[in-house]
Amino acid sequence: MTLPFDAPPAPPTHHQPGLLDALPAQARYLGLALKPGASRATLTHCLQALAGWADGRRCVVGLGEPLLIALDRSVPGLTAFAAPAGSRVGLPATQLALWLWLRGDDAGELLHRARAAQALLSEAFDLDESVPAFCHAGGRDLTGYEDGTENPEGDAALAAAVCADGGDGLAGSSYVAVQRWEHNFEAFDAMGSAAQDASIGRRRSDNVELDDAPDSAHVRRTAQEDFAPEAFVLRRSMPWIDCNQAGLMFVAFGASLAPFEAQLRRMSGAEDGVVDALFRFTRPVSGAYYWCPPVRDGRLDLGALAGLVPGKSVSPG
Repeated sequence: MTLPFDAPPAPPTHHQPGLLDALPAQARYLGLALKPGASRATLTHCLQALAGWADGRRCVVGLGEPLLIALDRSVPGLTAFAAPAGSRVGLPATQLALWLWLRGDDAGELLHRARAAQALLSEAFDLDESVPAFCHAGGRDLTGYEDGTENPEGDAALAAAVCADGGDGLAGSSYVAVQRWEHNFEAFDAMGSAAQDASIGRRRSDNVELDDAPDSAHVRRTAQEDFAPEAFVLRRSMPWIDCNQAGLMFVAFGASLAPFEAQLRRMSGAEDGVVDALFRFTRPVSGAYYWCPPVRDGRLDLGALAGLVPGKSVSPG
């Protein structure tokens, strides 16, 4: 599917609204694994409870392939994350069963909301990762560069991020690629400002793209309109800090996983041998894919998973 910036107006969908909302001031990303021995009935019960608890705005939900396999279900186009064949850099695969993006403006409130989600799901899921994140300097990465400058907007953003069709339970859904990147600030500082700009392909001072950016520059590696078909995604990345470690939680929503996979092949050098210059100062330490179900009447719509019908609403606590 071609996803140009001037995409025609899209029909209303039932996407999780947090996908397209502005980035929150604070966030927390939860990654959950299947609890050993959890029965299909227990998994279904927990999903029914989550369907009534998550509204898709304050809590965006993604289901991973391990969960669908355990339920003996599948979603077209969803796979577990894997590095592309021929990659010249390390791309860890850390696929989990369930992913929650908690959004808000108070870090303490998000902590307690994360605790509530963990308790809600504890019968069938173990918390594997809980990463606090935040909006920095109006939407910049911790290196100081603006993130997501090539994001489509308006109807084009909807077309890039959300499935327009596919039948009941699929229309309005989305796919998301999640990677936690850890920055090496010492290596970044040692590069100097000119080399830093060249690695990104934009000037940090004014965000203007460099005409003479090298082929390894990040903007050259990921220019969405340069792929065939075009590889538009909607980035919703946010910085994270954990003690002395920090970086960017890369989050990209798409109407399929194909655009992100095309970008990753080129970034990793698998396509033409040229590795994205980002790898000079940062590296991914995780990688996963999830399917984000649509919402209907303020609750997750699990109609695409036959037999899984949302249960009664549960108070967020």
